[in-house]
Amino acid sequence: MEFIINGDDSIKSILKERKFEIFKWIEEKEQLLQALKQTDVVIVDSYLAGVEVYKNISDNARIPVYLDDNCRIDYPAGIVINWNIYATDLDYPQKDDVSYLLGTGYILLRKAFWDVTERKTKEKVTDVMVTFGGDDSKNLTPRVLSFLTEEYPWLKKNVIIGNAFKNFGEIKTAADVNTRFIHSPDDRGMKDIISGSDVAISSGGQTLYELACVGVPTVAVAVADNQRNNVIGWKKTAFCVNAGFWTDKDLMDNIAEGLQGFMNNSFIRSQSSKIGQSHIKCGGADRVIQFLQCRISN
Repeated sequence: MEFIINGDDSIKSILKERKFEIFKWIEEKEQLLQALKQTDVVIVDSYLAGVEVYKNISDNARIPVYLDDNCRIDYPAGIVINWNIYATDLDYPQKDDVSYLLGTGYILLRKAFWDVTERKTKEKVTDVMVTFGGDDSKNLTPRVLSFLTEEYPWLKKNVIIGNAFKNFGEIKTAADVNTRFIHSPDDRGMKDIISGSDVAISSGGQTLYELACVGVPTVAVAVADNQRNNVIGWKKTAFCVNAGFWTDKDLMDNIAEGLQGFMNNSFIRSQSSKIGQSHIKCGGADRVIQFLQCRISN
């Protein structure tokens, strides 16, 4: 497997020992075509590439696969994968040369989340998890932690610190003796923290799916436009509380109300756990691989 990155050298620390190239593949057509030679499957994940770039890949790749969130463009021949909770509600055009793998049955969870047991809900909340992605670019962690230390000093607070956080100094000033910082956990570490938490306050990206997989009731905040549908979709299932968009003036009030609702009622937490786990079907990666293998063998 080889990654082709439209970025800069800052990505190297994440890719580590993986094989990769860094160049502007959206613009460098010839270099991209050269990289595509002698490959069976090409997986494209981009919010920037236009339809002409996708058509170029489709015309030159044996099996083109497109990861999509919001039916962003009219995709050319290939396979579209959208594992989001709302995927089947989107108006994808039906085309003979495009296959759609839609819904959480195809979610590509990290390996630690492939095998999860049914969650048992405790009577009393003792641990809360706070996670706002790899960089907390909206500076929400110190705001939420300050609220928690003031209103719930007895709660154990498990706070995830991403490797791109620039606000850790501010976060530390908001901590109390019951605050624990977990720095850039891997998938197993993340699963352990999630499993050990009774409720979570989280952004609305991929972590929201990991929380649902483990069955942790969540107060969710959309910190980017592409997270809005995630949070709204999960709210419709009754798994999470939708606290709103990060710029909402009543955001902290919504977080406080959502957290209080979970803390006051173990039945609601239990129902949330069951709903979250019922919507995440383990084996999504296997289903995608099996589908691709069938295409390769044909």
